[in-house]
Amino acid sequence: MEEIGKVKLDYSQYSGKDYYSEGAVEDALLDIVKSKSSSEYDAVIEERKSWPFLYHLSPLRENIVDWIPMHRGCKVLEVGSGCGAITGALSRKAGSVTCLDLSKKRSLINAYRHRECDNITIHVGNFQDIEPGLDRDFDYICLIGVFEYGRSYMGGDRPYETYLTKLFTHLAPGGRIVIAIENKYGLKYFAGCREDHLGTYFSGIENYVSGGDVRTFSRNGLERIFLNCGAGEYHFYYPYPDYKFMTALYSDEYLPGKGELFNNLRNFDSDRLLLFNEKNAFDGIAEDGLFPLFSNSYVAVIGRGFDVKYVKYSNDRAPEYAVRTEILRSWFGNRQETDLVRKYPMGEAAEEHVRGMAAACESLKERYRGGKLEINECELVEVDGQLCAQFEFVRGISLLELLDRCLDRNDTEAFRRYFRQFVQRVGYNSGYPAADFDLVFGNILIGPKGEGVPGQGEMPEQDRTCFRDYPESELLDGRWTLIDYEWTFGKPMDMKRLAFRAAYWYLLEDEKRKKISLNWIRDELAVTEREVKEFWEEEGDFQRFVTGNRSSMAEMREKIGCRVMRPQDWLEKYQDSQDVNRVQIYEDRGEGYKEEESYFVREAYQGDWLIALELKVGGDVKMLRIDPGMYPCAVKVREMTFNGATVPLHKRKLLYVNGSIVSPADKDGERDCPSLVFATEDPNINVNLERLERKETNIFRVRLEIVRLPMPVARDMEARCKRRIFTPKRN
Repeated sequence: MEEIGKVKLDYSQYSGKDYYSEGAVEDALLDIVKSKSSSEYDAVIEERKSWPFLYHLSPLRENIVDWIPMHRGCKVLEVGSGCGAITGALSRKAGSVTCLDLSKKRSLINAYRHRECDNITIHVGNFQDIEPGLDRDFDYICLIGVFEYGRSYMGGDRPYETYLTKLFTHLAPGGRIVIAIENKYGLKYFAGCREDHLGTYFSGIENYVSGGDVRTFSRNGLERIFLNCGAGEYHFYYPYPDYKFMTALYSDEYLPGKGELFNNLRNFDSDRLLLFNEKNAFDGIAEDGLFPLFSNSYVAVIGRGFDVKYVKYSNDRAPEYAVRTEILRSWFGNRQETDLVRKYPMGEAAEEHVRGMAAACESLKERYRGGKLEINECELVEVDGQLCAQFEFVRGISLLELLDRCLDRNDTEAFRRYFRQFVQRVGYNSGYPAADFDLVFGNILIGPKGEGVPGQGEMPEQDRTCFRDYPESELLDGRWTLIDYEWTFGKPMDMKRLAFRAAYWYLLEDEKRKKISLNWIRDELAVTEREVKEFWEEEGDFQRFVTGNRSSMAEMREKIGCRVMRPQDWLEKYQDSQDVNRVQIYEDRGEGYKEEESYFVREAYQGDWLIALELKVGGDVKMLRIDPGMYPCAVKVREMTFNGATVPLHKRKLLYVNGSIVSPADKDGERDCPSLVFATEDPNINVNLERLERKETNIFRVRLEIVRLPMPVARDMEARCKRRIFTPKRN
């Protein structure tokens, strides 16, 4: 037994060898957690610009368990605790945390980073060796990114069932097993992300035919395992974009709506393909109720479910503004009363920000008194000793979705009517010293008059449909409710600037929305060039204010440098090559070249820059013309033979081109290999066969190196050439 600070490490089942290691990365991580506090990890991540440091040190990893309503008296078993990415969150929530991990080095990293926690014990060694001695009264057993390795741990014909069956024996009555795992049929894998464990394309989709011990599962696959090992009750939750860096969590009772799933470029660890627009695909999936099948990851809870139906994390911010938003059931006795929305501070630093939401509610209600914009009620409450802002759950359809529907049916006039109504309603009493800076379209829910419009965020797809069939007139004149006013400031703000900001972010999120021009928005609001410039400055200041100058996850992805490769670009380039990388041959038999008698040579291009031709030429052909491409270019004649003999291109009146010589033939072995430049989209090389010894049938071979040039470059090169060769005129 070893103690590091207050953390205990048990090596009694450790074999003395770590079977999995990231080598120097783990040494660096150990040095960091020994010498730096957790508040300094963000700076380390930005400095290193590397996936392993982001993955192991980012506090956003804790989101996957932070939402689970544990109490300080419960016991937690964390299997596969690794470097402790979520151990700290479990330690803060639970009474005790027992960790298991194969690696001593990783366990040391975990211990040092949490050495101030007095409720953590780490067992180092193989699961099967440690498992018999574990307690049998854990309230939670967490397998976060671990269940997929069950075959390696257990062996046998049914390793995953065996794994769970053993874990069941360590649960207290009413205890739960929490599994976070990738969905083998997650949409991101169809769209071109690599399989997380193997680093290969489409491995899970192809059912792991190439082998390996790691297995992820579909929802149906996980359900079969649960049922086979006797799990009586289980529930699925859907972390988005995935469980590693979850920003939102959905449930079967609260599924995403159209337009919500747009944050999909999350390849931090490797390059990826982008085979299609995932946002557009998710929109269709959400509309058809198929999200549970294509969610990128799952959180499966074996045991009783939770009252939490939806969670959104806004902790990619400065600590004083980091919050968690929940939609959950509210119970009155044994009867479900209603749904509620709660916003929790993600630390003491954010408590004042949450308190300010109640004050913002009162000031906005006063401002809009007598107007046509309702403010979702907010009150401050304590839940299990923690402060939170509590709201009603509003049912309605978001203005964002209504605007999208207008554009989907190409009804720009309806779009304009909704936008003008938005400007009119939210601009009411604009001189009052209270304004919500973040008046984006998704924060306004609309329902016909008389409908209950109370709560937060997009409503689940199955409930939202009831508002879709209402005519536009009823929605334009209906109840508009501002549901999220987190960024309310006690001063008046120019409405047209706020409306311009809302429209700008709306148009930026989706290419399909470009049916509406930002210029129309500017004209509609009468925004000047000077005001646009001021808007950018103000927006930059606001983003820095919110993030505390921390890099967002999107910015971190760019800094790490993993590429997004679009095969569509390659296909378009290939199609372009099909059009312009074509070698055309003309033959002159004394009557000049004739287009109708010319022909193209298939597969003449042996790559992007090499042309190789072998032509049969009749003895009556006097002049042969080769058009190597359909663009300005530079050409090096590497080889040209006629019936096996080298064509003496240095001889006069043998070679004619509609370009210029860059490097003429010389006497040092390159005499018959001139370089040419063409400042034309119709370059041609003409060979006078009358000056060669012809037979009845002749074999003409040529190899050309070709480089495509921008027209201005080609013109400059041609202008500097000393010699220009013109194509002879032929009848």
